[in-house]
Amino acid sequence: MCVTVLLIPFLMISFGGLFSRSAFGYRFIKKPPNKINSLYGYRSSRSMKNKDTWQFAHRYCGKIWKIGGWILLPVSALAMIGTVGKSEDGIGTVGLLICAVQIAALIGSIILTEKALHSTFDSNGNRR
Repeated sequence: MCVTVLLIPFLMISFGGLFSRSAFGYRFIKKPPNKINSLYGYRSSRSMKNKDTWQFAHRYCGKIWKIGGWILLPVSALAMIGTVGKSEDGIGTVGLLICAVQIAALIGSIILTEKALHSTFDSNGNRR
């Protein structure tokens, strides 16, 4: 359960830009995916308007993920350490709650990135 709980923070840190390469070979902050595509990367109608919005969204979301991952990692690990010696049901409940918080953080990163895109670019993808 501990490995499962720590997976999301590690992926957030990795894709956010701390490590030299993520699973797809890109660091969102330093090197967003070169081409706008529908397979991987931060894909929303606003982020895919043009190259500028695409790069902005990846860098912005990458920063949120990197910071969020570093916050979630120790909090999640400490919460799981607190379950040592508890029943399987107790461990499962704590793990579920931690994962719910982590998923909320991921959804929050989307909301923050879309707000930043909206305030930085107009509906055609031109900088304000």
